[in-house]
Amino acid sequence: MMSGILDRIVASKRQEVEALRARPAELRAAAAAAGPPRDFASALRAGGQVRLIAEVKRRSPSAGWLARELDPAATARRYFAAGAACVSVLTDAAYFGGGLADLIDVRAAVPLPVLRKDFIIEPLQLHEARAAGADAVLLIVRILEDHALAELHALARTLGMAALVEVHDGPELERALGAGAELVGVNNRDLDTFTTDLGLSIRLAEAVPPGTLLVAESGIRDAADVARLGAAGVDAVLVGESLVRAADGGAAAGALTGHPRAPRPVTS
Repeated sequence: MMSGILDRIVASKRQEVEALRARPAELRAAAAAAGPPRDFASALRAGGQVRLIAEVKRRSPSAGWLARELDPAATARRYFAAGAACVSVLTDAAYFGGGLADLIDVRAAVPLPVLRKDFIIEPLQLHEARAAGADAVLLIVRILEDHALAELHALARTLGMAALVEVHDGPELERALGAGAELVGVNNRDLDTFTTDLGLSIRLAEAVPPGTLLVAESGIRDAADVARLGAAGVDAVLVGESLVRAADGGAAAGALTGHPRAPRPVTS
């Protein structure tokens, strides 16, 4: 079952999708005409270290406004200078204060792969993402039935984008892997209670196949957190709130880079 906030977000997203249905040919043509995508997955595999996906995020339903006057392009340039591997951009307007214009600005500002972080429930949103220049998209297992997850995952690949498939427990991880996910994100935040458990990524790591990239999301605040996750074999961390709240976001991002990544334990 989805939480109350997720129900509300998905309901608003369905209204947005209805507007997209009026222009499918335009969105598909724009996606086809977009420049080649940057390789999101390869950026996370490079270097033998825990890689940083640094997030551009103005607000959240749990924390409210984090950085109301945030400049997406300037923020992304600071992340790039600090050694981030990729940039995540919140494009939901109603609950996160973002938009596709933020993604377009970020991608023009830095040479890094860019993730559209939103609540994707319909194929036209993927065409919209690629048309805006997204190199990767987030797919949240909790809000998708298996057939929709598989369809969206396959279409993202067809459009040349990576799909970061987000899970919060073991059964969701099984569903993600069953849909062919090669890039799994573990959301350490329980969206029912908004409590965060960094250990969730560590506990689920053993069930993630060796060839699958594992990203820890939410609750990562400092270098010690990244080191702990790296020791468990986590490939990358996605960090937003602590970076946009920091007095010096570039320095905060730099502190999260360069940490060693251990081989992931494999269960028998």
